[in-house]
Amino acid sequence: MFKRVIVLLVLVFCFKSVNAQVRNPLEVDSVKVDTTIVGTIVVRRNQDKIKQIPRGVKLANPRITYEASPRKEKFDWFKIPSFWDKTNHFGVAINEVAFVNWKAGGNNSVSAIGDVKFVRNYKFRYVQWNNSLDLRFGLSAIEGEKLRKADDAIRFSSTFAYRRDTISNWYYSVKANFNSQFADGYKYPDTENLISKFMAPGYLFLGVGTSYIPEGKKFNLYISPITQKATFVLDDNLANSGAFGVEKAERDADGNITKKGEKSLMELGFLVTNTWKTEIYTNMTLEHEVSLYTDYLNSFGNVDVDWELRLGMKVNEYVKATIGTNLLYDDDILFDEVVTDGVVTTRGRPKIQFKQLLGVGLSYDF
Repeated sequence: MFKRVIVLLVLVFCFKSVNAQVRNPLEVDSVKVDTTIVGTIVVRRNQDKIKQIPRGVKLANPRITYEASPRKEKFDWFKIPSFWDKTNHFGVAINEVAFVNWKAGGNNSVSAIGDVKFVRNYKFRYVQWNNSLDLRFGLSAIEGEKLRKADDAIRFSSTFAYRRDTISNWYYSVKANFNSQFADGYKYPDTENLISKFMAPGYLFLGVGTSYIPEGKKFNLYISPITQKATFVLDDNLANSGAFGVEKAERDADGNITKKGEKSLMELGFLVTNTWKTEIYTNMTLEHEVSLYTDYLNSFGNVDVDWELRLGMKVNEYVKATIGTNLLYDDDILFDEVVTDGVVTTRGRPKIQFKQLLGVGLSYDF
């Protein structure tokens, strides 16, 4: 009995020793924990609706939608900007007059005039280069008469200009002009004696000077104190007769040519040109081009004038009406020359030349 009590006491003592070494981690506050667990759980209740919405506030929930229609137009990739300004023009004007039992009289007639114009202008910072080619030719058929010309012109112009800065509108310029015609010309109704043809005359202007070209306006003023004017008469008969100011042929007492006439005339003088185009009303444009030249050596102060004025009225994209005038004065072109027995008794005198055209026809620009 006594032994059983002793064994029971030993067992109780051993249990207390083990219990003292194994501690409950929940009751320990001084022991550091080497692992930290961080977690956040947010519990959000339904938000209350805003009762008072300020003026101007738009409440919308962001959303992704695929309802928009796909792009229908072709996407254009970026293109390198061009410094060239190009214009191509084709036009045909037809005029017709017909009479049937017309008491006042008159002749049936029809005329057609075609014109082509190409413009190529380059501009970038300090440099500007303007080029234009204008070609016109027309025929007229009148009842009871032969076919005759209604219009005939070849005009080419090229101007290279340079300025020192991008603020100034004044340029140092070099300019070249060329004028002539396509077909033979006659003083109608006389169709036997030729009075002009291709390169008879032909005019070439080449000079240096200054240009005033304001930004955003179709205006160009060119002033050249040094310009050479060359007049070409590449026809033997016209050259021998001294047409258009060239030195005529020398003849003996019997009228035989001892020295052929010159086929060119060189002059040095002062040139002023001006071009201007403006829209005076809706679908109505006015275009003006003038050239003034005087020669230093032979007749300084006597001014040669070549002035064109055109009024264009656009009916629609392809129909256009044009009224044009051309005033020309050149003291080398003489009229009313009197020849007696092969000898010029009256040299003749220069006159103001004037041409007017009115046409309605098809026009296409691109």
